[in-house]
Amino acid sequence: MVDTQHRIGRSIALGTVAAAALLAAASGGTATAGGSQLRIGLVLEQPLVSRSGDPFQYGAYHGLVRAARDLHVRAKVVAPNPSSSGDPYISAMSYLARQPYDLVIALGTLETDAVSHAARRFPHVRFALLDGTRRAVKHAPANVEGTVFHTEQPAYLAGFLAARMVDRGPRPHVVGSVAGVPIGTVRAYVSGFRAGARAADPKIKLLNAYTYDFVSQTKCRHAALNQIAQGSRVVFDVAGACGVGALEVAKRRGVYGIGVDIDQSYLGRYILTSVVKNLGSAVYDLASRLVDARWRTGGDLSFDLRNRGVGLGTISPDVPRALRRQLRTLAAEIVQGKIVVPTTLSPRP
Repeated sequence: MVDTQHRIGRSIALGTVAAAALLAAASGGTATAGGSQLRIGLVLEQPLVSRSGDPFQYGAYHGLVRAARDLHVRAKVVAPNPSSSGDPYISAMSYLARQPYDLVIALGTLETDAVSHAARRFPHVRFALLDGTRRAVKHAPANVEGTVFHTEQPAYLAGFLAARMVDRGPRPHVVGSVAGVPIGTVRAYVSGFRAGARAADPKIKLLNAYTYDFVSQTKCRHAALNQIAQGSRVVFDVAGACGVGALEVAKRRGVYGIGVDIDQSYLGRYILTSVVKNLGSAVYDLASRLVDARWRTGGDLSFDLRNRGVGLGTISPDVPRALRRQLRTLAAEIVQGKIVVPTTLSPRP
């Protein structure tokens, strides 16, 4: 049974009561190492786990829930207490490592420095960094495994879809992306989206805004409103919790939206599709390798269209069948290497 206490020491808080309860219900069974049940901990970026509020964390969390249920590992989710002194992510990872948990999973770029510190302090504990390479971790400790998601591939498909849908309407033909912080993983989304849109329509106007925020929905609302005022008929959200605000504006203004990280089609048919980063699949894969004694550290696991680590979510009923078929053809060409999608932005505006 997973520990469901709400506070752990001075610096750690579990995500939510509901999250803790769900993990407790899912966890159990007998996956063991040396006679004891294997334990996996996930360190969130923020305390809240919500499909509608933070799709990035939501996917990873549910991957751990599935691993606890199917693989019978003991699972715990912890999140930092922002009022604590020092780096709260280091405190969270150190807490799990001291238990000791067999695998500590960090979530995203914000936790990279903490992974470096904790992995060197606890060399006998395995660490994994979701959505980041081992090379990005300072000192690249040997007990760390990175994960790479080739989101530029499905983003290319989403850009192609967006441009073709916009071209069916009156001019001007404009599509936009509302992004968070311009780090490499975010730029890959934007780069793929723009490349796909240009492949569909070389003359299409492309807009992009960086809000330098992954949390404030107000910032993303303003960015989306600005793009729609310039004629954009599609808003691609690349900003996590912040981007939920951009999608809300798209709905209110009667334009299409494209979701991110998880399948956000539940928001309505105005969501053309979503560029899905299967963090849950990565968490489950890491857990499976641990259970099956196939764990290796010191490199990066790669997730792409070929192994379904990334992909498109549900496609809106508004999309014609012929365009759906074209997207499947393009996806096959990416998998075959006939189309190589850029991960960095071209100098063209």
